[in-house]
Amino acid sequence: MSTELSPKAAEIASYAQTLLEAGGYNSFSYANIAAEVNISKASIHHHFPSKAELVRVVVSRYRQQALQGLELMERHQPDALSALKAYADYWSDCILGQTSSFCICAMLAAELPSIPDIAAVEVQGHFQDLSTWLTRILQAGQQSGQLSLNRAAEIEAKAFMAEIHGAMVAARGFGNPQVFPELAQLAIDRLTSVTN
Repeated sequence: MSTELSPKAAEIASYAQTLLEAGGYNSFSYANIAAEVNISKASIHHHFPSKAELVRVVVSRYRQQALQGLELMERHQPDALSALKAYADYWSDCILGQTSSFCICAMLAAELPSIPDIAAVEVQGHFQDLSTWLTRILQAGQQSGQLSLNRAAEIEAKAFMAEIHGAMVAARGFGNPQVFPELAQLAIDRLTSVTN
């Protein structure tokens, strides 16, 4: 489904993404958005008839941006290990630079049982997109001898995702952004067959 938005709808979606990243689905209302983007709640409903639809659009846009970023990352990295490092470095830069502190889909996954289906489907789609990309990278790394996998690439991809998302949680929990790159490096080290 297309996620082309008017400038005001894009502003609403952008701020909603910030709120989702900070606290998840149940942490905000249209009143929070209305105050920030200088629009009435009724006008927000004009752009997004329900909160579920707003979150669906936000996550759909997030998925599209993530897929584009992953494809670009893969094209510009010389090998699988470099691609994994670039992915971890992207999040390190976001977290340390305070431009983004959490994957919104990881945040929403924790709430999956209580969020509307139309948003949940997009969240699950993001996990599948990322898992597919990581599986491809891990398979290439194993074939080249750069990476050493203890399980099937599909399982290792899910484990790596869990480690990266867990590192985000730990950085928040310890109140220390530096925790993220330290733990992300451990996740990469676990997959390398040689010291890099």
